[in-house]
Amino acid sequence: MMRLTRLSRSVAGKVALITGAASGMGRATAQLFADERAMVAVTDLQADAVERVVAEILDAGGQAHGWVMNVRDDIQVNQVVADVAARFGGLDIVVNNAGIARFSPIDADDYPEHWAASLDVLLTGQTRVIRAALPWLRRAPDPRIVNIASTEGFGATRLASAYTAAKHGVIGLTRSLAVELGREGITVNCVCPGPIETGMTADISDADKQQFARRRTALGRYGSPEEVAHGTLNFCLPASRYMTGSVLAVDGGLLVRNA
Repeated sequence: MMRLTRLSRSVAGKVALITGAASGMGRATAQLFADERAMVAVTDLQADAVERVVAEILDAGGQAHGWVMNVRDDIQVNQVVADVAARFGGLDIVVNNAGIARFSPIDADDYPEHWAASLDVLLTGQTRVIRAALPWLRRAPDPRIVNIASTEGFGATRLASAYTAAKHGVIGLTRSLAVELGREGITVNCVCPGPIETGMTADISDADKQQFARRRTALGRYGSPEEVAHGTLNFCLPASRYMTGSVLAVDGGLLVRNA
């Protein structure tokens, strides 16, 4: 039977580079893209964790290769991106997911260190990866960039000024690059996770999580990394070519709930 629609919702055969892909939302994103038959470049700081995620994907019948990459290292970022494109024959999708979470009062002795690290990983690191990837994205038929921010990009939490400032910056970066790169057909979008069950939230007790979710979210629960990954995937579909500069909250209704 003939299809009634023209636009593809498949990333099969696309090359997707994902930073921070060894755990949490990055790992779920790598697994989802592999399940959807993309060729996945798994990048992260820890070699053993990268190898573990690559093995999971290969065992499930997917295509993946791993690289150790620190988004704070210009030379390493440029080399890894070039290696990814050489191995897979190009690059179609970049997902900037690498992250850290550091919290301290602004007058703490170690605050300057936390500030510098947070901005370098969470914001400047995304620009490093994008700059390195642009030559290959410009050759791709459906080039996509997705930056992972946070609902902290819309508000603020006590003692998290460095993290919050960086996440606000990611939203601004996304919107600006959407305008800058739009005429080239490169879409740039942003996903803002809310309360998600990841390593960053592992130290919060279940009771505290339940209380927070009931009080703050419409759905009354924390989200899963895979639920965030599906939001990311949606921005990367060939059919999503008219979506750019968008900021998607995957937050269980945290931002819309007043009481």
